[in-house]
Amino acid sequence: MSYGLHEQLELHEIATFKTICMTKSKTMQGLVSDETLRQLLADDVLVSTRQLQELSSLLTKANS
Repeated sequence: MSYGLHEQLELHEIATFKTICMTKSKTMQGLVSDETLRQLLADDVLVSTRQLQELSSLLTKANS
């Protein structure tokens, strides 16, 4: 499967945005006192990690 340049750039932008969101969730975990919110942030980090792995796989395929 081959991706066009536009598609590769879109994947890169999504990965960058997702990385920023995950970093914010990780940072906020240490700052919140509400346990429910802390758990939501932890869940977001786990989901974001999985999504970034999938995006990384797509980017690898796009560049090959």
